[in-house]
Amino acid sequence: MMHKIKLFLFLFLLIFTFSFCSKVEGPGGTVTIKGKVIERDHVGVNIFEYPAVDQDVYIIYGNQNSFYDDDVKTSYDGSFEFRYLQKGNYQIFVYSDVNPSDQTPDNPSATTAVLETVSVSDNNEVYDMGTIYIDKY
Repeated sequence: MMHKIKLFLFLFLLIFTFSFCSKVEGPGGTVTIKGKVIERDHVGVNIFEYPAVDQDVYIIYGNQNSFYDDDVKTSYDGSFEFRYLQKGNYQIFVYSDVNPSDQTPDNPSATTAVLETVSVSDNNEVYDMGTIYIDKY
């Protein structure tokens, strides 16, 4: 009888413990976020578009963080994927050049982040962000 009570308590504690575990954004799930990065090359008045090859794409887990958690490089066709994520909120960004005419002594930055927010609500979801455009000068 005592053995059955111990077994019951063990199972109860095990179920109780796992029922309150909540998974947060990040790795360890079944969600995929994918997209494509296209580079717009500004040459005089002409703009040429082509896939951004070997471009760094960054991901931030959740909405609270301001520093990236992971990154991938784009493929030969500009495509990228972040796989095995939990459902939740993410921020995806890439760096784009700033137009030289917009640079001032007060704002000398040559790049700016192009940031997209993604919210995934279902497991096993493949979220396609579509195309992210970046500028090169």
